[in-house]
Amino acid sequence: MEACNCVEPQWPPDDLLMRYQYISDFFIALAYFSIPLELIYFVKKSSIFPYRWVLVQFGAFIVLCGATHLISLWTFSSHSRTVAVVLTTAKVLTAVVSCATALMLVHIIPDLLSVKTRELFLKKKAAELDREMGLIRTQEETGRHVRMLTHEIRSTLDRHTILNTTLIELGKTLSLEECTLWMPTADGQELELKNALRADPLHVTVSIHHPTIKQVFSSPRAVIISPNSPVCVTRIRLGKYMTGDVVAVRVPLLDQFTNFHFSDWPDRKTRPYALMVLMLPADSARRWHVHELELVEVVADQVAVALSHASILEESTRARDLLMEQNVALEHARQEAETAIRARNDFLAVMNHEMRTPMHAIIALSSLLQETELSPEQRSMVETVLKSSNLLATLINDVLDLSRLEDGSLELDIRQFNLPDVFKEVLNLVKPIASVKRLQVNLTMGPDVPDTAVGDDKRLLQTALNVVGNAVKFTKEGIVNVFVGLERPEYPRDPRQPDFRPTPGDQHFYVRVQVRDTGLGLNPQDIPMLFNKFVQADSTTTRNYGGTGLGLAICKRFVNLMDGHIWIESEGVGKGSIVTFVVKLNVPEPPSHHSIQIAPSSQSSGSGCRDFSGVRVLVTDDNGVNRMVTRGLLIRLGCEVTLASSGRECLQMLSQRSQAFTVLLLDVCMPDMDGYEVAIQINQRLGRRERPLLVALTANTDRQTHEKCLRLGMDGVITKPISLEKMRMVLTELLERGSISEVTQRL
Repeated sequence: MEACNCVEPQWPPDDLLMRYQYISDFFIALAYFSIPLELIYFVKKSSIFPYRWVLVQFGAFIVLCGATHLISLWTFSSHSRTVAVVLTTAKVLTAVVSCATALMLVHIIPDLLSVKTRELFLKKKAAELDREMGLIRTQEETGRHVRMLTHEIRSTLDRHTILNTTLIELGKTLSLEECTLWMPTADGQELELKNALRADPLHVTVSIHHPTIKQVFSSPRAVIISPNSPVCVTRIRLGKYMTGDVVAVRVPLLDQFTNFHFSDWPDRKTRPYALMVLMLPADSARRWHVHELELVEVVADQVAVALSHASILEESTRARDLLMEQNVALEHARQEAETAIRARNDFLAVMNHEMRTPMHAIIALSSLLQETELSPEQRSMVETVLKSSNLLATLINDVLDLSRLEDGSLELDIRQFNLPDVFKEVLNLVKPIASVKRLQVNLTMGPDVPDTAVGDDKRLLQTALNVVGNAVKFTKEGIVNVFVGLERPEYPRDPRQPDFRPTPGDQHFYVRVQVRDTGLGLNPQDIPMLFNKFVQADSTTTRNYGGTGLGLAICKRFVNLMDGHIWIESEGVGKGSIVTFVVKLNVPEPPSHHSIQIAPSSQSSGSGCRDFSGVRVLVTDDNGVNRMVTRGLLIRLGCEVTLASSGRECLQMLSQRSQAFTVLLLDVCMPDMDGYEVAIQINQRLGRRERPLLVALTANTDRQTHEKCLRLGMDGVITKPISLEKMRMVLTELLERGSISEVTQRL
C-alpha cells in the first residue's frame, strides 16, 4: 500500500456542520434575546406610539424563538428525554405566539404604513399646539392691554379724567363704535348717561329696575345684551341708530366712593354700581371673543379701584382744606384772644396804676389826718373814709387777682408761716364789724393743727377772710362758728363731688376750714351758681348787702391752686349755711441751726417809738399828688424830705456830693426815664456803700414787677397805697436790716 501524504481534517465533515449549527444557534439565541431589550427601551421612551401592546406580543415571540435555539444546543449530542420534552414545549409555544403575531400584523401593518394615519396624528398634535400658542398670545395681548389701560387710568386721580381716559383707550384697543358710562342718580333709582366716547352726553336716564340692568348687575362678568336696549345709545347714522354686538359690565362703586351722594339709596346693604356699555361697529362681522370680554371685566375692576382712590383723594383734599380753614380760624381766634388778653392786661395795669394813685392819696392823707387832734365825730368820719378806701383797695385787688387767675399768670407764694396766726388775724379783722352787728364769732382750733406750715399764707388768709366776712355780712343776728382742723376720712364730703378724697402724706397735709352761720341761708338750686363771677343768690342781696359777686369765685380759684376743694351747704332760705374748704399745705423742714423766719404779725414791736429824725429821703415821682402825699407821711415820721419830679432830676441830685441821701423812694412808672433805668444808672455810677437805699414805689401787684426790681439791685418794693403805719414799718426794717422783708412788702 502506498503511503498517503494528505492531511487528515481535525473534525469530520458531519461534525464540522454540527459545530457550525451549534455556533449559529448560539448567536441566533443571543440576537433573539437582545431584540426584546431594544423593544422594551423603545416602548419606555416612546410616548406617542399607539401600538405598544403589539410590540410586547412581538417581543414575547422573539424571546420564545431565542429560547428554542438556545435549547437546541443540547440536542447536538446525546441528550435525555427531559431535554427533548423542553425543546418540544418551547417549539410549540413559539409556534402559537408566532402565528398569533402574524395574524395581528396582517391588520396593523397597513395602518402603520398608511400616510393618512400619520398625517392625522401630526395634524392633531399641531392643532393642540396651535391652540396652546394662541391662548398664550391672547393672554399676553390681554395682559399688555390691561397694563396699558391701567397705566393710563391710574396716571391721574381726577374722576372725570379717569372716566374719559377709560372710554378713549377702550375704544382704541377694541376698535369700538361707541363706549358709554352710566352713573346712578342721587336717589339711586335710575342710571344717567355721564360719559360717552363719540355721542354727545344727553340727559338720558334708565331705571335700575329694567330687566337688562338687573341682568348685568346680578353678574360679575361681562354680559352680551340686546342692541335694542335703552342703554345702547350711539350717534345717529343715516337717520337711525346703528350698533353691532353690545356688551355691558357693572362697575362697583366702592364704600369709599362718596362723590356721588347716595343718601336715599333704597337698600343700604346693596352696593351701588355704575354701568359700562361697549358697542362693536355695525358694518363689521366681528363678534366678541372670550379674551376681549376678560379684558373688559379687568378694566371695569381697575376703573372701580381708580375711582375709589380718586374719591378718597378728593375727600382727603376737602378734609385737608377744611382742616386748614379751621386751623386758620383757630389761629385767628387765638391771636384775637391773645390780643384781647393783652389789651385787658394793659387796661388793668393802667387802671390799677391810675386807681391806686388817688387811693394812695386818700389813704395816706386820711392816716395823717387820723394822727391829728379830732373831735369824735371827725374821727368817726376819718375812720369811715379809711374803711371805705380799704374796701375799694380790696375790690381792686380782687379784680386783678381774678384776671391773673384766668390767664394763669398768678402763682402761689410758697413760704413757711404760722398757721394758727392766720385764722386769729381773720378773727381780729372781722370782730369790729361783728361787734357793731352784735354777732358772736367763735374760732375753734383743732388740737391736731400744727403751729407752722409751708404754703401761701396770703391766699389762705384772703380765702378765709372772704368766707368768714360773707358769713358776718349775711347774718343779722346769731352766731358765726369757725372750725379749723386737719382733714379726716370720717368728715362729711361734698355731695356734689364725692370723688374728692384728699390723702395726707409724709410731706403734706390737708387743713379743713368750716364756717357755719345762722344767716340768710340759700336755695339749694342756687348754690352751684355762687362760684361764678359777678353772681349772687338774688338781686336783693346786692341792694341790701352790697358786693360784686367776685369773692367766692376768687376763693374757688385760690382753693384749686392749693389742690383743694370748696363747697356750700344750706337747708333753705332762713336756715343758715355752711361753707367748707379744704386746702393742701406742706410740712415744714426740720429746724436747723439757721433761724427760721416766720411771717410776723402786723403788730411790730417797737414800731411806733422809732425816731427817724435826721434821715434824709429823696422822693422821685412824676405825679405831684403822690410826691406831696409821700412827703407828708415822711415829714410826719420826722424825716428830711427832698422831692424830684423825674429820673433825670433824681440822678442830677445824687451826683451832687453835697447832698447825701439815706433812702431813695423811686416810682417805677415814669415818663422819659422810668425807675428801672434810674436804678441801673445809680448802680453803675455809685458803689453799694456810696449809694442810698433804693426802694421802689409801684402800683403793680404782680410778682414779675417785684422780681425785676430786686434783680436790678433795689433793696425793697412798696406797693401803693401806703398808710402812715406801713411807711413806719418800711423805714424801720430798711434802716435796721438794709432791706425790706417779703412780709412787709406784701402788706
